[in-house]
Amino acid sequence: MRASTVKVWELVHKWTSLICTLFLLMLCITGLPLIFHDEIDEALNPDVWQPKYPQAEHLTLDEILEIALTNREGEQAIYMSFDILRPVINITSGPTADAPSSEMHFASYDLTSGELVPPSDVGESVMEFILQLHTDMFLGLPGMLFLGAMGVLFVVSTISGVVIYRQYMRKLNFGTIRRHKSTRHKWLDYHNLFGIVTVAWVLVVGVTGVINTLEEPILDTWRDNNLKQLLSEHQGGAIVEPSASLTEAVKQAKLIAPNMTLQFVAFPGSKFSSNQHYAIFLHGNTPLTKELITPVLVDATNGDVIGLTEMPWYGKVLSLSRPLHFGDYGGLFLKILWAILDIITIIILGSGLYLWYQKNKKTNFNTTSKKSAE
Repeated sequence: MRASTVKVWELVHKWTSLICTLFLLMLCITGLPLIFHDEIDEALNPDVWQPKYPQAEHLTLDEILEIALTNREGEQAIYMSFDILRPVINITSGPTADAPSSEMHFASYDLTSGELVPPSDVGESVMEFILQLHTDMFLGLPGMLFLGAMGVLFVVSTISGVVIYRQYMRKLNFGTIRRHKSTRHKWLDYHNLFGIVTVAWVLVVGVTGVINTLEEPILDTWRDNNLKQLLSEHQGGAIVEPSASLTEAVKQAKLIAPNMTLQFVAFPGSKFSSNQHYAIFLHGNTPLTKELITPVLVDATNGDVIGLTEMPWYGKVLSLSRPLHFGDYGGLFLKILWAILDIITIIILGSGLYLWYQKNKKTNFNTTSKKSAE
């Protein structure tokens, strides 16, 4: 490779790294506890709640829905979601089915008794704060897209670093640490070694992170295109008051989407449904398919099943990138591995800043000395 070409790659690596490093450090630091989100939640919020009647038959979805709306008189159901580990159903309601999120109310109910389940305490609030900071820095979509841009720069920085490393290692054995050299040279060797060893993981986490920042546009595109095709013939008119049994509607949805697990229900008029239908969302049962969602549309007035539609390829990419980004699909061992690699990445980013600072200080010193000599 020509010297001029190497110089261009060095400039690309330098400036892409400098622009994104501080934000990447924030993402790596906040990402570390998020890898163990479930374990931290369990430690900070030990699950002392128990169902009132553990051996009793569960209430039907219709019964839980009736209890929830009785507790929130004058409101309408918007979403219903389901706790994976506990016999708990979550109901989101509001003054209207299309109410903004600021006017929505969220409550959880015991499936064995219909009683309210107390919310988690401060521990979960801490994790939610960290997640929000990691996701969008409390800036909403602009914050997500900004972090996505930083992720793109990080990927470019990583690729340019690999190109430079190939040139750098022509005269050295792989993994060489020049301990007899200055502190800066030793840190340069560690920076290069850690960078090349973790390059595959860094690219995976970086690319999936960028994809995750596009969650809102991807979901909007899915809803406005693919999901709209399913709803198009049934959209319009006033928002109906559901009269068909939700319990039976879910049973029918499971019949046409076998081997899938119920995830949530969107009620008529909500963002993910039509004005006349239950949109029943189910997901797969395997570690690979549990993030892939299939919606089934059921008429809320007579219980007729309208049809289902699979997620488009870009929706599947988004769904699969979420667990891959946090290592949340291979148990505790994979989470520990992800954490170790995350810590190494923090060292790489920190050492990169140190190397830039030392080189810049040396350049300024030489310039000052030269001027003094003149």
